[in-house]
Formats: sequence, structure tokens, C-alpha cells
Amino acid sequence: MQNVLTRSNKLLFVIGTAWLFDAMDVALLSFIMPIVESEWGLAPTQIGYLSAVTSLGMIFGSLGCGYLADKFGRKHVMIGTLILFSVGNLLLAFTRDVNTFMLVRFITGIGLGGELPVAATMLADSFSGKTQSRMLVLADSFWAIGWIFASLLSFLVMPIFGWRITVIFTFLVSLYAFVMRRHLPDEYIKTKRDKINIFQSLKDIWSGKYLRATSVLTVLWFVVMFSYYGMFLWLPSVLILKGFTIFHGFAYTLLMSLAQLPGYYLAAWLMGKISRKKILIIYLLGTIVSAFIFGTANNEIVIFIGGALLSFFNLGAWGTLIAFTPSHYEAKIRGVGVGFTQSIGRVGATLGPFLIGALLGMGLSISMIFMMFVAVLAIGILVLLFGINDVKME
Repeated sequence: MQNVLTRSNKLLFVIGTAWLFDAMDVALLSFIMPIVESEWGLAPTQIGYLSAVTSLGMIFGSLGCGYLADKFGRKHVMIGTLILFSVGNLLLAFTRDVNTFMLVRFITGIGLGGELPVAATMLADSFSGKTQSRMLVLADSFWAIGWIFASLLSFLVMPIFGWRITVIFTFLVSLYAFVMRRHLPDEYIKTKRDKINIFQSLKDIWSGKYLRATSVLTVLWFVVMFSYYGMFLWLPSVLILKGFTIFHGFAYTLLMSLAQLPGYYLAAWLMGKISRKKILIIYLLGTIVSAFIFGTANNEIVIFIGGALLSFFNLGAWGTLIAFTPSHYEAKIRGVGVGFTQSIGRVGATLGPFLIGALLGMGLSISMIFMMFVAVLAIGILVLLFGINDVKME
């Protein structure tokens, strides 16, 4: 029994670390944006492009790597995604103009987008029932730790050494995660992979018993990623627009990021006590209230409280959706099922940051923009309420 627990904890730690470094990359981009904006004299619309192009790469990475994980095995594809976004971090440090920056971020996004669904699929293959759900949420909680690390780097390292050295540092840390991939489990053997075809797999998830689940899950991933990437990639910039200096904006983002961890842990604790569908509804409702508070706040204390609540609920919703998705698909098409639904979510992740930049460029206020996120999240709740039921956890 102890050996089983040890293996489970090791797998959780290894895959969680992959999520951690993925999060560090995404979070650092949000901290780099206001610095690059000043350094290169960019307009808000251009900053929107910078933040959206990573998510554009993730669209291709989520679906493509999900399919490759079904066909060639999870382990090899996980290692490949890590190498891809690690090299991307190194190349980013040597970019000298906005176009090269965007090209590198697109390539990096393919690796980032591919790692998350493959990691989730690997965990889902290894566990079942309540244990599977808790493991998925706990692994996703490492995302919050990645945000905290990125916040510390931006708060303590970036002001002294600049954003380029900071990005190179993350490349070196990612190499450590690559070494850890030696401890990933062997490939699952549940299907003849040479017969797996991406077009047939896509047809399968969009027909029969999977049709309703795929339809609802694509909407939910779109809503969650649209709101998360739209709000959080712009969080330091929004704080600056609300009157904070870059230094204090980074410090407040660090403090707000700490609220992500209890959001994840509460979701993990609730798994098995109430249905994942109810947990997700609670967290989406909390995200709506938090987005309204943060978007309309002018007082420093209210801004901080709203941002902390936003971190708590929005990331808790993401973790719950991670646990909710894989159980709707059999192992032989799970990679494509998770990868496709997340790739549609990446469309939302691309549009969210871009729209903020475009709307700011048009002169809309922060409060009006955040009401857009409130409306989209409300649509997600309605789709979830009337769309699908939870798969029973044993």
C-alpha cells in the first residue's frame, strides 16, 4: 500500500511540476508585457497581439499533441512539448523586435498548449473515480505555484537583471523538469495505436455518446480560458492602468496569486463530497462576482480583495474542469477528446487578451471590459446547467 502511495505521489509531483513550469511561462509573459510595451513603444492593440499569439500556438498544440499522445504514447509527447517550450524561452531572450517576439511565442505556445492535455490524460489513465479527480485538481494546483514563482522572479529578479535574463533563467529551470521526465510511467497499452487516425478520432468524439459531452465541454473550455487569459495576462497592466506603479503592480499580482492555492485545495477537498458539476457551477459563480468587484473597484483595498477572489475562483474553476473533462472519454480517444476541447478553449484564450487590447485602444473603460467577462461566464453556467450531467465517481 505504501509503495502504491509513493508511486502516486511521485507521479503527481512529476506531472505537477510540468504544470508549474507551464504556468511560469504564461505568468512571466503577463509581467513582461508592460515592460516590452514601454521598451518598444507599443500600442495597446499590439500588446493584445503579443499576448494572444501564444494562445494561437496553443490551439495547434492542444489538438496535435493530444492526437500524438493517443498514437505514440503520452510519455514521449510530454518530453517533446517540454523541449519545445524550453527552447522557445531561450530564443525569446534574444528577440529584438515585436515580430520576432511574436513568432517565438507562437512556437512556444505549441509546446505549452500540448503539455497540459497530455499531462491531464496521463493522470486520468493512471487513476479512476474520486482519486482521479483529486489527483487532476492537485496537479493543476501546481499552476498556482508557477504563478507565484513567476511573480517572485518579476518582483525580485526582473527589476535588477531585466526581462531577458529572467526568461533565460526559466529556460534553465525547465531543463530540471526534463530530467524528471525519466520518472514518468511506461506507456499505457489499451489499443492498437498504429490504427489510430486523427480524423476518425475527431469523428468519434463528435458522434454517438460523446456528442453532447464534447459540445458542452468545448463551450466550457472556451469560457474558462477566455476569462482566465483575458483577465490574468492583462492583470499587471490593468493594475498599472488603475494607478499602480509597475513595481507595486507586480507586488499586488504576487499577493493575489497566493489566493489561487486555497481555491484549488478546496476544489480537491470537495471532490466526491458533491458532484464536479456543482463544484464547477460554484466556482464559475464566484468568478462572476469577483470579476465584477475587481473590474469596478477604485479603492486599493477593494482592488486587492477582488483580485484575490478572482484568483481563488477562476483557477478553482479551471482545476475542476480539468477533473471534469477526461472522465467523459475512453482511454483510446482521451488524448484527442481532452486536446480538442482545450484547443477550442485556446481560441477563447487567443480572443480574450486580444479583445482587451483592442477595446482599450477604442477607449473603453476597464469596468466595461470586465462586464464582458461577466456575460461570457454567465453563458458558460447556463450551458453547464442544461448541458450534461457528471460522470459518476466511484
